[in-house]
Amino acid sequence: MGLSDLDQEAARTADLAEDASSDQVRIGQVVKLDRGFPLVRCLDTGEQLRCEHATDLVKEGRFRVVVGDRVEVLISQGHDKGIIQDVLERRTELVRKDPAERAVAQVMAANFDLVIIAQPLAEVNIRRLERELVLAFETGAKVAVVLTKADLAQDESAVQQIRRQVQDRAGQQVPVLVISAQQPETVEEVRSLIPQGTVAVLVGKSGVGKSSLINLLVGREVQETGSVREGDGKGRHTTVSREIVPIPQGGFVMDMPGVRGVGVWEAEAGIGAAFADIEEAATRCKFRDCKHAGEPGCAVRAAVAEGQISQERLDSYLSLTTEVKTLRERKEEARRMQGTKASDERAGKRGGHKRVHKARKRR
Repeated sequence: MGLSDLDQEAARTADLAEDASSDQVRIGQVVKLDRGFPLVRCLDTGEQLRCEHATDLVKEGRFRVVVGDRVEVLISQGHDKGIIQDVLERRTELVRKDPAERAVAQVMAANFDLVIIAQPLAEVNIRRLERELVLAFETGAKVAVVLTKADLAQDESAVQQIRRQVQDRAGQQVPVLVISAQQPETVEEVRSLIPQGTVAVLVGKSGVGKSSLINLLVGREVQETGSVREGDGKGRHTTVSREIVPIPQGGFVMDMPGVRGVGVWEAEAGIGAAFADIEEAATRCKFRDCKHAGEPGCAVRAAVAEGQISQERLDSYLSLTTEVKTLRERKEEARRMQGTKASDERAGKRGGHKRVHKARKRR
């Protein structure tokens, strides 16, 4: 290699060193997940950029970020996308059983302060509502229920009757709001639940009016809504991405695609909160391990006989607790096949790791 060649090599090495020194590591938040790469907003500058996962994040457990995740992003010169190399610890998670797997969790959103459950007032599905409440309570965040499309109700007495029924299921500590596009003050009540500095995640089945609610909160059309048929208020599903939307003079709301299946996952605490009346009655049962299936001295069955708890509500409770128990057994079976122990998993959770998942150092 001649002198000129050495000079050129030295120049290239200097350029590479300069490029490496200009690499930046920024902390950001995943604000949108769609069919493309995750969109991340840098917390210090507000700049938004598309990012890809570091290879190690994908290799080690098929890990993917969710909307709301706070991430460490490497911004490298000569690379058109940021590289997500670290996911910080989540404050809260919205988790359901993955509908495509026997015993796998699916995290749908992270780092929120409030879960808003949306259901259409004229077609409230109580069984689904109970499941949604379990998932919401399990997160540890605050919970609220919004009944949409109130303008389709027959009259005000019907509105109040349904609202009381939902309030009874949700509990007195949960705000239950009724909104109508024709009554702006009802939208302001929802907005008051999401003050500046807070994040709400909006969940519900397709067609319940989540995108319309977000447009009302923002004051303009930011989410596409499908055409709605007169008479039944039903429309086609339009939301295909998970996205954090800022509310003027307020906080943020996470819009989620409609969730058809509401499979519970490790939801003992959520069930306890959603069915607090049944769990309280169970403390008075004669036997500590009472299954509420006809055992003598069952205080829960006595409460049903006295009309304090409906049979339908007890059926839902028993069905959910059985579902969680069955799922736990399947998880234990999967652990045995993999040669791991539940105690090992619990120890990892108690470790208080600051990161959900971290890529290995890039060499």
